[in-house]
Amino acid sequence: MTKLSFPGLNIDWFEINPIAFSIGNLSVHWYGVIIAFGFMLAILYCIKIKDYSNLTSDNICDVALFGAPVGIICARLYYVIFSFSDYKDNLWDVFKIWEGGLAIYGGIIGAVLTAYIYCKVKNLSVAKVFDVCIIGVVIGQIIGRWGNFVNGEAYGAQTDVFWRMGIVENGKEIFVHPTFFYESLWNLGVFIVLNIILRHRKFDGQVFLSYLLFYSLGRVWIEGLRSDSLYLGGLRVSQILSLLLIIVSSFAIIYNITYKNKNKGL
Repeated sequence: MTKLSFPGLNIDWFEINPIAFSIGNLSVHWYGVIIAFGFMLAILYCIKIKDYSNLTSDNICDVALFGAPVGIICARLYYVIFSFSDYKDNLWDVFKIWEGGLAIYGGIIGAVLTAYIYCKVKNLSVAKVFDVCIIGVVIGQIIGRWGNFVNGEAYGAQTDVFWRMGIVENGKEIFVHPTFFYESLWNLGVFIVLNIILRHRKFDGQVFLSYLLFYSLGRVWIEGLRSDSLYLGGLRVSQILSLLLIIVSSFAIIYNITYKNKNKGL
């Protein structure tokens, strides 16, 4: 059971069962249900906006069905690589994905590479496909973070802000930043901005590059509040990658708008 509270909002301690339901010995967790719901909603929305990039419903479904499993595998690999000390003594634990340990940046990298290969095989515009599909990724992130809420994970450092979240850590009640909520709310803002850009884009690929820019801006801030970050040489991996993406995407957007003709894009 996950025990939580929001004392500043006058919400006393309550418990959430991470297991939605069981069939025999098989337990279905709310985390999986929430992720599946976000995945389906993302596909439906991408189909709704597919005409902005001359895609078909089959194109959208293919990208999603190929990209999702590869994304999950890469999300796990990314996490394991930067926390290998937790697995080196028992490598079989690497495969226990149901125990947690996924990194969103790894998932995005895997999904993007898969979509790129799909576009090349099908002779589709990479930039146009990315512009539509990345909005689906944002929807998945908005909804998926609530799986962290149910599991009582992905929270931040201790704080006394009035919206603080109470949680039990190592048998002790502490109050922390609800960083899962910060990221979900930030991504909602990114979703709105990307939809506006999609309808008024100056070049193909602008929506995708804007995602890299705006998501990374939020991640730099939110990651600084997290208490479960992955580290490399004493630095937070996600902050390093986010800063690099901010620089690269900003340069690419400025370059395309300033120096390239409209609709040529990436």
